[in-house]
Amino acid sequence: MTASNGLFALIVAIAAGFFAYNVQRLVGYLRIGRLDDSRWDHVPRRLFNLLSIGVLQRKIFRDWIAGPMHAAIFWGFCVLTVGTGEFVARGILPGFTVAKFMPPWAYRFYQVNQDLWGALVIGAVAFALWRRLTHRVKRLQGAETHANDPLLILSWIGLLMVTMFFAESFEMVAFPEHATPYYRPLSYTLANLLSFVPPDWAAFLRSLNWWAHGLLVLGFLNYLPYSKHLHVVVSLPNVYLSNTSGPGQVGVMQYMDLEAETEQFGAKDVEHLSWKSLMDGFACTECGRCTAVCPANTTGKLLSPRKIIVNVRERLEQRAPAMLMVDGRGSMVDDKPLLDGFITEQELWACTTCRACVQECPVSIDQLSVILEMRRNLVLGESRFPEEVMPAFESMEQRGSPWAFDPGDRGKWSEGMNIPTMAELAERGETAEILYFVGCMGSFDDRARKTTVAFAKIMQAAGVNFAILGREEKCNGDPARRMGNEYLYQMLAKENVETLAKYNVRTIVTACPHCMHQLGNEYPQFGGHYDVIHHSVFIEHLMAQGRIPLRHDLHEAVSTFTYHDSCYLGRYNQIYDAPRATLKRALPVVNLVEMPRSGDRGLCCGAGGGRMWMEENEGRRINAERADEALATGARSVAVACPFCMTMMRDSIASRDESVQVYDIAEVVADRLA
Repeated sequence: MTASNGLFALIVAIAAGFFAYNVQRLVGYLRIGRLDDSRWDHVPRRLFNLLSIGVLQRKIFRDWIAGPMHAAIFWGFCVLTVGTGEFVARGILPGFTVAKFMPPWAYRFYQVNQDLWGALVIGAVAFALWRRLTHRVKRLQGAETHANDPLLILSWIGLLMVTMFFAESFEMVAFPEHATPYYRPLSYTLANLLSFVPPDWAAFLRSLNWWAHGLLVLGFLNYLPYSKHLHVVVSLPNVYLSNTSGPGQVGVMQYMDLEAETEQFGAKDVEHLSWKSLMDGFACTECGRCTAVCPANTTGKLLSPRKIIVNVRERLEQRAPAMLMVDGRGSMVDDKPLLDGFITEQELWACTTCRACVQECPVSIDQLSVILEMRRNLVLGESRFPEEVMPAFESMEQRGSPWAFDPGDRGKWSEGMNIPTMAELAERGETAEILYFVGCMGSFDDRARKTTVAFAKIMQAAGVNFAILGREEKCNGDPARRMGNEYLYQMLAKENVETLAKYNVRTIVTACPHCMHQLGNEYPQFGGHYDVIHHSVFIEHLMAQGRIPLRHDLHEAVSTFTYHDSCYLGRYNQIYDAPRATLKRALPVVNLVEMPRSGDRGLCCGAGGGRMWMEENEGRRINAERADEALATGARSVAVACPFCMTMMRDSIASRDESVQVYDIAEVVADRLA
């Protein structure tokens, strides 16, 4: 080993040691968060997410301009990491080569890819720098925390590639016997262009670029822990550990053991969040994709999902050293907790829980988990919530519904339809194959009851053996849980689970996506395990079986519809096709036009997350934004598959164009019954 090799080995050891220290430091920061043991299940699904989202960069391509650019840099880094490992090993052990561990054809393939991916990364970096310097991309604005970091990192990556090529090319000039024209074609081409350089000078320049490349690699490694580009290291494990894995896990709020919570409800500071939420802060790239699709932010509200996660990271970097007694600061008193010190309650209450931010994040950050845990603290820990939601809380507690209706009136919509309740069947020693869980809006809201009746008629026409709970049914509790009132939610959930167990219910249909999500995805936390089917899926299934008798009039006029995707049906339960398929089956002559934001990019109606019971005094109304988008399609009818969406869309569209009607898909099908 030469003196140069020894010096390089010493530098590598120091750099590796400092990086190991930073890894230990950051892991220590995560440990101040709450335990979360729900990250190790559904391994096949998590591996699939790691491959499709993490490695193949599926989400990054949702932005067709920046997506390919970022993917090229990421994939280039993956390929070039092998070359970097060989570079470091060769700097310590002269003559080392990975060729010793590969068949000749594999090594040649590896050499070609080092050249080609290096050039591709240079091109992507050049495009990214040009775009950053010449275009004001709206979603990138407002990330002042690391304003110049992207330019520094991009330049750093560019220099890494340039020094790699020059080191290789000058080596070919200085030592022609090392030239590999067929396997390092780009380096060889550059070497030909530099052939005028004398061999002695070429050897010196090769050494200069080699050292520059090595120091840049080691410097880059140790700069990452202090940069927002820490996501280079954290993003893949963050994707694997995301809570978007496994059936029935999407959007499920974490269980809270109310009996064990004696001092702290929800999250007021970073130590009250789960370690995974803290890890999300390290994984954030500040790309702004989450904020760009947030319905609250795009209509002028204060909420920015990106800011929420950046604030978590900022507060963690401030708070963790104090808690861990690092740098001699000890357990310093800090009067600026995450809640109020960094994030305001105004931001938290603006959220509709639509999951657009989570859906869009390329590294599977869950902004909602932070927002909802902090809402829990506001309500349970500090009794701070918008005053207009108090009547809903009181009514849910006293009457089992967010509205002050008599529970005895829950089944009034079914008068004259000969629909039995589960209690009536039990008295006769009978049972029903399916329970129709109607929900509060379907039971009490005049407009939603039309959907309830329509769906019941469809099931009767199809010969479905179903029953309802009637006055025994209570609110599923979703509004209470999303508004932070976990006590009230668990009371309602446990009462419903007890009622369903009494009748041994196994299969449930509902026209409300919120009921579907709770009964199917969150009630298992309380022992309630059911097969819950949304009415759009159930109707489509019945139609596919030919069980629904429909009339088809001759010379029908073309019906022009646009369909509004419900957030809790789509992004929470991945149901996008069934409502559209139902419309097409029910209306053979239909022109279904899509809004610009549809499918998993759909815009929220504005009612989720308890916003149905809150005033929208800031910015533009979300349902107004969505109504304008629907009307711009030119459709004369708007289809929905959620009672909350029905109310929000109907009210806003009626104020603009009374000739455009809003229908639930069940009404469209029921209107065609033979």
